[in-house]
Amino acid sequence: MINKLLKLALVLLLITTSCSKDDSLNEQTITIDEAYKLPLSAQEVKNSIDNAIETKGSFDWSESSSHMLWSASVHGQNVLTIGFGNSKNDFDRTKSRNQASLQKQLLDIIFKYEGQDIENVLINADEYLNIIDVVVKKQETIIALRKSKFIRYIEPGDFKYFSVGNNLERSDSSSTSSGCGFDGTTLNAVDYTTVTPNAKAPWTFYQHNITNAWNYSTGSGITIGIVDTGTSSSQTLLGSSFNDGFSSGRSIQKYGVYVDSIWPWSTGTDGSADKCGHGTSMASVAAAPRNDNGFPVGVAYNANLITYRAASNVVVDGYHEQNGVKNAFTALGNTNSVKIISMSMGHIFSVGKISDGIKYAYSKGKLIFCAGGTSTSFTTFVGVIFPASMAEAVAVTGVKEGASYQKCDVCHTGSKIDFTVVMQRSGSGNTVPVNGYYNNENDYVGGSSVATATTAGIAALVWSKNPTWTRDQVLTKMRQSATFYPNKHPEFGYGNINALLAVQ
Repeated sequence: MINKLLKLALVLLLITTSCSKDDSLNEQTITIDEAYKLPLSAQEVKNSIDNAIETKGSFDWSESSSHMLWSASVHGQNVLTIGFGNSKNDFDRTKSRNQASLQKQLLDIIFKYEGQDIENVLINADEYLNIIDVVVKKQETIIALRKSKFIRYIEPGDFKYFSVGNNLERSDSSSTSSGCGFDGTTLNAVDYTTVTPNAKAPWTFYQHNITNAWNYSTGSGITIGIVDTGTSSSQTLLGSSFNDGFSSGRSIQKYGVYVDSIWPWSTGTDGSADKCGHGTSMASVAAAPRNDNGFPVGVAYNANLITYRAASNVVVDGYHEQNGVKNAFTALGNTNSVKIISMSMGHIFSVGKISDGIKYAYSKGKLIFCAGGTSTSFTTFVGVIFPASMAEAVAVTGVKEGASYQKCDVCHTGSKIDFTVVMQRSGSGNTVPVNGYYNNENDYVGGSSVATATTAGIAALVWSKNPTWTRDQVLTKMRQSATFYPNKHPEFGYGNINALLAVQ
């Protein structure tokens, strides 16, 4: 009996000693080799990202070394975004059984290695998602965090990829390099048809049988959420005249979640008004009113709109733009009236917090359309961009007018594309007429951006015609009306949607 007790005591002692040694070793093993004590340059980080995209077709921070992750965070004000949970799909804070405990454990690790009080570390803890944004300066802290089984992802929260080397690629369907533009233009008469009571139906609507579909549905009762750069306060057709002519009994709501600051801890937004022009164009093509003012009408001219200013331009780069998009998706996810969400912005690789926001909205039954990608120069090696590349998103791109399928001059294609929209004329190269940023002005807009907003409008027509349908039923009907159904083209998905067939 004594021998048994002695053996048991010895075992317990060994276990205790082993645990102590493990704890000690854990700290000792996080030693940084001399070769990795200095961070990579921002250009070296970007080159590594580009190499991954070119060789594998995608990039994910989870596949990068702790040294590269730390280096990127150093070049982004030491901000890290941490997605945590009990599993990779445990993103919803309201459904996570022990989210507070998990968050505390991670903050304890940060405190242990950083030696900073939590108030000096924690920038934000998301209200709806298992996400925290923190300031971490030591590479050892990142290594320790990555060992936790409760980490879903760790990403640099403010590394501005597109600003590296002043190689700023922000084009997406507008005349300027940021997708932004305020100047109106005179429309070519062949690019629209005047319909009663005196509205301009863009030429592309006839490519998709949208005007005939209006005999069955105009989008009434359906709310589209648009995540973009906001809506112009100088365009009354998307304001006080939103209900006018054939457009009636609907509403437009405008919100701003973008913080215009270089400091991650800043919280004051710059309002709902568009300061770019891109968001105004997207709102116009989706749901501009049909009246007698002589300006372009939207696809679903009786649908409701909720627009969010979530970023300053079309490439969601940096902390506040990515945070704004995430916040817009969670807010729209929590808005019961919203059926459809359209986003004509993106990034060339995945962003964890945006992914979580989209998954959250998707879990609420929203039908989400995202732009497949538009670029003119050095990002043309990228296929379908993020978040259109996500399974929860319906990816859309633009093609040229004509019987044979040709992508638009600046549009991305790939196996993840679901639908296409004809948005570039074969002769003139003109794109889609929309309302301008200012009253009494017209404009053109193109790329995968306008293709996405057009498709969201068609979805509103289908859902309005069948108000009891689910998201999947609406999407199935749209697929069945498209050119290549039941097959899927390797570059163009199901192809062009026939809106008339989709609402019949």
